[in-house]
Amino acid sequence: MKKVFTFIGLVSIAAFSNAQIVINEVYTGGGVLGISLLTHDFIELKNIGSSTTTLTGATIQYGPATGGFTQYHTLPSITLSPGQTYLIQEGTEGGGVINLINPNLVVGAVVNFDGSPTVGLGLSIGLTSGKVALASNSTQVTGPTASNVLDFVGYGLVNQHEGSGAAPSPTILNSITRTSGDTNNNAADFTVTLPSPSSSVLAVNDFNSTPKQAHFIKNSFVKNNEITFGADVKDVKVYNSTGALIKTASVNSGATLNVAELQKGNYIVTGTVNNQPVSQKILKD
Repeated sequence: MKKVFTFIGLVSIAAFSNAQIVINEVYTGGGVLGISLLTHDFIELKNIGSSTTTLTGATIQYGPATGGFTQYHTLPSITLSPGQTYLIQEGTEGGGVINLINPNLVVGAVVNFDGSPTVGLGLSIGLTSGKVALASNSTQVTGPTASNVLDFVGYGLVNQHEGSGAAPSPTILNSITRTSGDTNNNAADFTVTLPSPSSSVLAVNDFNSTPKQAHFIKNSFVKNNEITFGADVKDVKVYNSTGALIKTASVNSGATLNVAELQKGNYIVTGTVNNQPVSQKILKD
């Protein structure tokens, strides 16, 4: 890229750096039979900047732990305001118990860079090691500093990564999630967490004109051993971090569910609101 040091150029650079869509979360254990909680791998993008930004012609590219990038799929034009997320449903091993809620994009066939035919739908992302890039076009990414790279995450025992080290390895039960901003150091920018897929699809319900996932449970932190619900929810199911179903119920708006018997830790609560599936992560500490 030519460096044109003009006032206008500096303003443009500053605006771009404050409106940054990055890879926010990667889950690789989708659909592993008999073990996985979620049915699909996913990649979540997020605008961590301070201005609304748009991606046009961008791709998600994947490569294994060693060697180059092998597959990609295109993204539609994306516009995200600060803090908004974009959820991409990728491949599956065919198992799991919880579908992703309101993915912004369900990936169909992917493209192999070597021209060979693909099998299955979506990227089949390496479980413990691999690399994922958000690229500005469909040109094969060669590394984290390639000119078309918008963001790059190498995880596990991988040959390429941003910064001094790779992000930690995800597991069947856990994703890798960005800790806060983007320091261009995968080891520092990502940590292992319970999967928390989130989309900015504005699927509204009758108790608030905001995304239903944001208000299905009023507070994601359990208070006084009770979960407080913001809507009438049918078929409530509470799963622990290993995917085991440990509690069921149906509740009314404003009602609470006592979970005193649960140990401290992360849980996933699912249910049905206005005939639409909902899902949310909670923490009991």
